[in-house]
Amino acid sequence: MITLTNSAASKVGELLQQEGEEDLALRVAVRPGGCSGFSYEMYFDSDIQPEDATATFGDVSVVVDQQSARLLEGAQMDYKDGLTAAGFSISNPNAERTCGCGQSFS
Repeated sequence: MITLTNSAASKVGELLQQEGEEDLALRVAVRPGGCSGFSYEMYFDSDIQPEDATATFGDVSVVVDQQSARLLEGAQMDYKDGLTAAGFSISNPNAERTCGCGQSFS
């Protein structure tokens, strides 16, 4: 299951507050595609299935489907807001190679 740094959890919490819906969780998924074979997908979701893996980081619930959970085991999502780097990034020990944009892996 993927983990969130404090910075990522804080930013996701801010974004969830802006949505104004209390039953939303952050869904992180791995989908076929991207220039390296798989790509990450993140969105807010209220359709939580019993077989989904879930974790809580502060006030943020994270949900991952079973197939994606295998590919995200040990991965960590971070958020940076600086001059040289801004946005979410995923560090995934299961990725054998990543593309230049950092959004896809194999």
